[in-house]
Amino acid sequence: MKLFVRLLLIVLSAYLLMLAAFFGMMLLPPARFAKAVSHVPEPLFAVLPLEQLWLLARTGHLKVGAVAPDFDLPTLDNSSRVRLSSFRGEKPVVLVFGSYT
Repeated sequence: MKLFVRLLLIVLSAYLLMLAAFFGMMLLPPARFAKAVSHVPEPLFAVLPLEQLWLLARTGHLKVGAVAPDFDLPTLDNSSRVRLSSFRGEKPVVLVFGSYT
C-alpha cells in the first residue's frame, strides 16, 4: 500500500510539473511556443488539459467596453502604417482575428 501511495505521488508530481511547464511555454510568444511544442510527444496531448491552460495563459486584461490598446500595423502593400488610435472618435473599427479560408 505504501508503494502504491508513493507511486501515485510521483505520478501526480510529474503531471503537475508538466502542467506548469506547458503553462510557462504558453506565456511565450506564439512562434517560440510552437517551436517548443513541436518537440512534445503526441500522447501527452491526450492527457493534458491544453485548451483550459491556453485560455488561462492567454486571457487578456481588458474588460468589456474598455478602450483597446493602441497599436500600428503595415498596410497590405507595405507602403505605410495604420495606427488604431487614428480612428478613435471618427469611425468604428472591427478587429477580426482568424481565417476565412
